[in-house]
Amino acid sequence: MPEYDIIIKGGMVVDGTRAPRYRSDLGIKDGKIAKIGGLKGAGAATVLDASGLIVAPGFVDLHTHYDAQVQWDPYCTLSGWHGVTSVAIGNCGFGFAPCEPEYRDRAMLSLTRNEAIPLKAMQEGMLWDWVTFPEFLDSLDRIPKGVNLLSYVPLTPLYGWVMGWDEAKKRRPTQAELKEMCRLVHEGMDAGACGWSAQVSGPDSNQRDYDGTPMITDMMSREEILAFAQVLGERDEGYIELTYREPTEGREPIPELTLQLFEEVAEVSGRPIIYQVVMPNVSDPGIHRQRLDWLADCARRGLRVYGQGMTTRGGFDLTFEDWNLFDGSAAWRDVTLGTPAERKEKMQDPEHRRRLREDWDSGGRPHGAVQRGSVAGLVVQKVGDQKFADYIGRSVPQIAQMEGKHLIDALLDLVVADDLQTEFHAAGDRDNSEYTAEIMNDPHVIPGLSDGGAHVKFMTFGSFPTDALAWMVRDEKLVSLEEAHYKLSYLPAFFGGFKDRGVIREGAAADLVVYDLENLKLLPPEVARDLPGDEWRRIQKASGYRWIMVNGQVTFEDGEPTGALSGELLRYGKGA
Repeated sequence: MPEYDIIIKGGMVVDGTRAPRYRSDLGIKDGKIAKIGGLKGAGAATVLDASGLIVAPGFVDLHTHYDAQVQWDPYCTLSGWHGVTSVAIGNCGFGFAPCEPEYRDRAMLSLTRNEAIPLKAMQEGMLWDWVTFPEFLDSLDRIPKGVNLLSYVPLTPLYGWVMGWDEAKKRRPTQAELKEMCRLVHEGMDAGACGWSAQVSGPDSNQRDYDGTPMITDMMSREEILAFAQVLGERDEGYIELTYREPTEGREPIPELTLQLFEEVAEVSGRPIIYQVVMPNVSDPGIHRQRLDWLADCARRGLRVYGQGMTTRGGFDLTFEDWNLFDGSAAWRDVTLGTPAERKEKMQDPEHRRRLREDWDSGGRPHGAVQRGSVAGLVVQKVGDQKFADYIGRSVPQIAQMEGKHLIDALLDLVVADDLQTEFHAAGDRDNSEYTAEIMNDPHVIPGLSDGGAHVKFMTFGSFPTDALAWMVRDEKLVSLEEAHYKLSYLPAFFGGFKDRGVIREGAAADLVVYDLENLKLLPPEVARDLPGDEWRRIQKASGYRWIMVNGQVTFEDGEPTGALSGELLRYGKGA
């Protein structure tokens, strides 16, 4: 009988703690790292030759929306392709439990616009063998998984359960209702959740419900937020993910939800708070630096407020058949609600055109997650009808100048004539390596924000670990390899309550990536029609990962899934 299940021989170990790299062998037994070094003459059922390769802890992604997708995709791709071995779901307050059977369609609809998950995929792919949140965790426990899962208690379903989905948008909860929702958070924590989450973006929320109204939690009051914080304070466990939309030019700050409220939440709960989001901005680097200064000041005062950093360069690829991330603008929100036929009709309506032109002329810049130039930054990259092929490679302002039209009319005339099939690329404002390095190297920030499982027709941000290693570590040399693995593995595991993960040490879970740093790269984005209901998504794979391992089993070899489904539901952050 071999002493070990797997021995990884001769790799360069980067253990996730910031300790200097070293060459060693690893012995894997029963899903754990059983021995580091001292393996001369030891036997194993499988020996993996890692000569010339990096051996590091698997990546931990704290911001995903795989709540639905994991039910049909056990590897949670894109994340699984990019070395992510553990994910947190239930982010931003969005989720599917508790939910009575008659409200299942309503719960799924709530994820169709704000997170742009296709309704047909959810309807055909979700199991719905639960009602309560503890039953939802039991369902996750039962299904085969290729990654480890940890879940927040998302607050939106609690409001829907206690107050009713419609009623919760009309008023604030009574004291009795708020008390019951706090009890449900306790119940979820008792069942193994890691904390709670909410999006609180106010009346100008840029991520909206299916009908264009703000999400239920967008209008939460300070009293409600602090009541939920007190739940974790009473338990002295768990953490909070809170999404806060920065006020933009011309818009007032969200009443009561300020940076100071994050500090109050940290004081009341005594637990870590994940602040969304810190991102580089080429146009104004002062924004992310102010946030880093604030996080540092919180730390000096002992407040556990940490930032989630946007470190991915990628932009968005979109058509106006699906695009919804201009929802912060009332004029654009009205135009992009409805079926493709209804959208097309509204784009031709003179009154809607007038409102969009006036909004633009008065300085309205519907950014969504597209920062650089907003509408003016859109560049045509594909067309549905080849008679419009001459537009490919041209920006909207170039088209407007060429045709002597207002920018809005030039855009919508093309979109309508091409039956909403014109595909635009919207570059992000995050491709500055110096600013990204400032965020990645900051001790109070976790890089990432993949939004895995969400916005599937627009973006491929689940590639962030590969991009960080190839771009910031190897090519730009602005982040050390040791720092990168600390930030991609150990620190998010520590913040998120993942026990014995994110690190290479004896006794820790054998969640590992073995890869060739010099040849690590992102593969070209592509469209895959691999969702239930014959729905499609944008994907981006990687090359250079030799083996990805979850709980001691190889889940991917040279980018291909092995069929091993060794992931676990990590109740309280712990495996079985």
